Amino acid sequence: MPFVSVIVPCRNERPFVGQCLDSILAGDYPADRMEVLVADGDSTDGTTTLVDHYAARDTRVRRIHNPRRSTPWALNIAIGEARGAIVARVDAHAAVAPDYLRRCVETLITSDADNVGGVMRTRARDPGWCSEAIVESLGHRFGVGNSYFRIGSEEPRWVDTVFGGCWRRGVFDRVGRFHPDLECSQDMEFSLRLKAAGGRTLLAPAIRSDYFARSRLFSFVRHNFRNGEWAILPFVYSAIMPVSTRHLIPLFFVAALTLAGALAPWTIWPLIIVSIPYVLVNVAVSLLITIRRGRPKLALALPLSFFVLHLGYGFGSISGLARAMVVLLRRRRSGRGAPREKT
Repeated sequence: MPFVSVIVPCRNERPFVGQCLDSILAGDYPADRMEVLVADGDSTDGTTTLVDHYAARDTRVRRIHNPRRSTPWALNIAIGEARGAIVARVDAHAAVAPDYLRRCVETLITSDADNVGGVMRTRARDPGWCSEAIVESLGHRFGVGNSYFRIGSEEPRWVDTVFGGCWRRGVFDRVGRFHPDLECSQDMEFSLRLKAAGGRTLLAPAIRSDYFARSRLFSFVRHNFRNGEWAILPFVYSAIMPVSTRHLIPLFFVAALTLAGALAPWTIWPLIIVSIPYVLVNVAVSLLITIRRGRPKLALALPLSFFVLHLGYGFGSISGLARAMVVLLRRRRSGRGAPREKT
């Protein structure tokens, strides 16, 4: 089996990084054919102590310092340190199945894919009706569109991106590394840059992992807002179309809803045309999920969860658009023009 370098970017992840490392180290991939590189961004919550404890017990684990603290820098620094012919990314908030690495490597070897990944099963960090509704909304097509690594797939399929990812080392020599300016969406931008260079990403449903999502309403809103911002900001830094079309739909929905609300004192019809179909679909989807799950409380929580997901993401995208315009204006005033693509 080829030697595999597993990269785990993290910062202040003490509650989760332990179970992440446990799941990787307990897998069925040959122990002498892998290493685990934890790229830590100056954690202050005891994460470094915990990772060092794992490193002392298992020689496969090594902690790497990430002084820039951001995720793309963690990935790029770890790739530079990696010894493997194959590089796999696992997020600290995730736990992988025992056969995760083996299936990734086998799929990569037997297909002509440049990147492979599987289905991410969303799990709640905390119990409760709110967290259950959040999990359901993040795993349904109405909530996240055709994001197949979230909603699942019956068969392997070519996709725009996957959760985590597993690449041949040569991919990074061919298309560069992760864009260091992208605090979020760096995985999507890299996958689309790989696609533009002729590479392909394969989702194999037999590859499974769990991701522990934010399960409190305020943190869910904040996370969606930030994701929405970074659905737009990559356009400022990348030379390609850096996101998929589905990432822009909440922007158009919230913009239409805001405009219709502004016109309401003069005519109510635009607001009716925009809001009523959304409400009907939201309620219908929520009821179908509630009946399928046999959880009556979801009938009230799910419509709110879907609405918060879309509204937070959409307003975040509007904020991202405003921030992007500021960046472009500053560039124009300084005469620097667009920056070169960084890899």
